[in-house]
Amino acid sequence: MASPGYFPHNSLPNYSNSSAVQEKLGLRHLSPWFIPVSVPIPGVRTRRLRLYLPNARRLHSSSVLRFGRRAGSAIFLFGFLLFVFVAFAFAKRFGTRSKKWPRPFIGDPSTLIFEREDLQRIWHWEIASGHFPSRRPIPEQLGLRVAPRNPGIPPRSSPSQGLLGFANSTTGIGPRRTYLEIKSKPHDTAYPPRPVPGSVADLDVIMDHCDFSEKKYVRDCLEVLRAGAGLDTGNRLRRGSLKEWKYIYMEHADSGNLDANYDHAAQENVEAVPLGVQAHIGNDNLEKPPIALPTPMKHRPYASLPTPCDPDNPRVFHMFWTGPFTDKPYTALLSFLYTQNTGLHLREAPDATICRPEFWMWINPGPAAAVPNPSAVRDMFDELKKNPWASPFLHPRFKDVIRFKLWNTTEQLDGIPELKDEWRNRDLFNSGGNIIAVPQDSKPKEDDAEGTATKAESDNFLNRAGSKSSSTYDRMSVILSDMARFVLCHRFGGTYLDADTIFLRDWEDLWGWKGAFAYRWSRMTRYNTAVLHMNKNSALGTFLFRTALKNDLDFHPMTISRYTKDAHLEELLLRLPDALFDSAWLNTENYQRDRPPQPYFTAFEDFFETPVVNSAAPQAMGFDGFFKGAYSYHFHNFWWKPFDPSRNWPDLGEQFAAGEKLARTATASMLPSNVTDSPDGIPDDVDRRDLDWATVLKRTFEGYIRGERPNMYGEWLHW
Repeated sequence: MASPGYFPHNSLPNYSNSSAVQEKLGLRHLSPWFIPVSVPIPGVRTRRLRLYLPNARRLHSSSVLRFGRRAGSAIFLFGFLLFVFVAFAFAKRFGTRSKKWPRPFIGDPSTLIFEREDLQRIWHWEIASGHFPSRRPIPEQLGLRVAPRNPGIPPRSSPSQGLLGFANSTTGIGPRRTYLEIKSKPHDTAYPPRPVPGSVADLDVIMDHCDFSEKKYVRDCLEVLRAGAGLDTGNRLRRGSLKEWKYIYMEHADSGNLDANYDHAAQENVEAVPLGVQAHIGNDNLEKPPIALPTPMKHRPYASLPTPCDPDNPRVFHMFWTGPFTDKPYTALLSFLYTQNTGLHLREAPDATICRPEFWMWINPGPAAAVPNPSAVRDMFDELKKNPWASPFLHPRFKDVIRFKLWNTTEQLDGIPELKDEWRNRDLFNSGGNIIAVPQDSKPKEDDAEGTATKAESDNFLNRAGSKSSSTYDRMSVILSDMARFVLCHRFGGTYLDADTIFLRDWEDLWGWKGAFAYRWSRMTRYNTAVLHMNKNSALGTFLFRTALKNDLDFHPMTISRYTKDAHLEELLLRLPDALFDSAWLNTENYQRDRPPQPYFTAFEDFFETPVVNSAAPQAMGFDGFFKGAYSYHFHNFWWKPFDPSRNWPDLGEQFAAGEKLARTATASMLPSNVTDSPDGIPDDVDRRDLDWATVLKRTFEGYIRGERPNMYGEWLHW
């Protein structure tokens, strides 16, 4: 016979040892654990959503049955109160504007705020303006029935359609191209030639040879970049045909089949094809009016311009700096003078056939959250004149190519039509959803000992102006610079570069490419905006600012990646391989170490502290052996590590002796007492025998400014 409380298959339960109450509870039909609830679906009258919620009656009955009436009721009440407390705590923690729900639990919500018609208008505007000089496919999800006509590419084969039957390419109607084979003149191969004025880099070809997603190596990419630009003519070894490596071309003066009366608006068409994303729940952030765009720009080949500089595409490099000037922006400016075609080497007037690039150094003199005072511009230049790292660039010789400008957050944001009426209602310091609230009065107040310490720590964070060490990183200024780069490029046009960037070659052919671009975040298909090129007042810029405004002004590069992906606009902001601007990144993350480029860095610190096993390379190879072919190098922060520890001052010669003397005096206290015994100011036992890469590059640039050596193109600076 079965034991009490146990009943085998096809037998009855035995209640011989149960109380009467338990017997009645056991015989009574218990309600289900979950009960269905029907709720209406917004916008759908004929259907209702069926949800299943926990049945409080069943939970209470089960607790009473298990623990008795009093204990069970108490446990049920405690569980209910605990649930309410946890729900309230989560709402308090993640329900405010400055907190976000953890993405691993709910995933990334859509950032899309535009309808399909607006996305089509953005694509048509950029294509009609010549900002898509590419044959890369356009997203079929846009639902375009007719392939847009593209003045940025020459006519070729007929446009194609995708699997859904919609256009996924453009129709070329632009000028013809001639791809160049660039070589040095015979018997003059010591230095590479300057790029041909008006030449254009075909980034489609570069993607074919450099795209990490297609398993392309950085080492091979740099070889293609060197060969195609003629940077290795003096050292080029015999190979087969290099026809496929030609990526620099000239556009003919003719305009192809471009019709001056072409109405891009007539090509705008809508088809009911899913975008693959959803806007925010409830469409609270959806842009209601159609996007307002100006008349598209006219694509003009360089050969048809009346002057060498195209006013629609200004050649301006932007850089943002907070706090006192140091050796980091100093070296960035030196590398600009060493590589770009500024014409400073000419004794007479600059070549009138050359469009000289300009470098705009934007200075935010105080903490990121500070408001400049009325005399901020005068104060900025007074500080620059006193600063030995900055004062050399105020010399009249550089006045037409290097300009210092004061950054004013209010003025800049008011200069963006897409932001000026609404940005004051947003938090400015938002990075990847992490919002830093800035109090109205952040000054320390007198309080108890514990409270004063906490406030002082907070104020120290808010009042930082530059990163002096790894433990005092100026995060606020970094977040502000994430937004500043888009503001500057949208207002003025040009290319933004982070201050931890060094130029490695002339950017003439990159200026020729009229499309917008940033570069890849190492192995991930995300943007790194340490280099960002955008066109002035573009439709893409309007999209980014309106989208960022509705997403709490978040300009973190990871978030920018979500904006363009959700809206199918990634091809309008081309994600270039990091080999072009950040050649060491993959190696530092343990990728492609079987065939690394030269030099071989396993960590970004290797730039400042070259491992002993590789320490012969910097002096033996010099600038010519440093990621040759790349356009620039990004050394990723390390603001506190000097480029040249034993010569931590600007060493630019007699013209700038006053600033050098000030810097030497400031550095003398950190050097041994016998430093003054050496005629050169540095004894042999202080200067390292094996110089690091950072030191070699800084001293190379300084040698050019002193007039002791030519720049990378063999041009001498005469004083």
